[in-house]
Amino acid sequence: MDHALVRSEGVSETLTASPSASGTTSWARFEALYRSSRDDVYAYAFTLLRDAAAAEDVTALAFERAYRRRRTFDSRRGEERGWLFGIARNAALDELRRRRRVAALAGEPSRAADASEAVSEDDEGEVALRRTAVQTALAMLPAREREIVALKFHAGLSNAELARVLGVSESNAGTLLYRTMEKLRKACNATA
Repeated sequence: MDHALVRSEGVSETLTASPSASGTTSWARFEALYRSSRDDVYAYAFTLLRDAAAAEDVTALAFERAYRRRRTFDSRRGEERGWLFGIARNAALDELRRRRRVAALAGEPSRAADASEAVSEDDEGEVALRRTAVQTALAMLPAREREIVALKFHAGLSNAELARVLGVSESNAGTLLYRTMEKLRKACNATA
């Protein structure tokens, strides 16, 4: 039996289940969380896994787990988005453990350019060079530091949320992020 197919069927069953009358508000909140976070969760999973199909599976699994555990969310412990990325992190780490391999950072997920982001051909070349330098520098970072960058910039988590996801203090999260960004800057300058 195909493991991915079973997982997909479970996600479909969970998401197509009709919310009860008392759960309508809960459903609407979950749907809003899904719509605002799905692309970022996918980008985060893709960053860790470097595999589009696995990132889709992890994204679906993370939302399935979040939906099933939505009643356990405690707003006193942080924002829903941070809670969701904690679940996504666990799902991605489960996938990495299952594969028994180390994740490496993939290229930046594609996204459509806004009309306001129009750049000249000269600027496009410069942007491509910078992007290549950043990707090369990111690839040289250890997995933990790549994860910190992904959580901060793909997920858009605050330092407090980052700390909760990583299981460290907020000041430690800030220090880890600062040191990682300094390493990244130095590596980018070295390749430029």
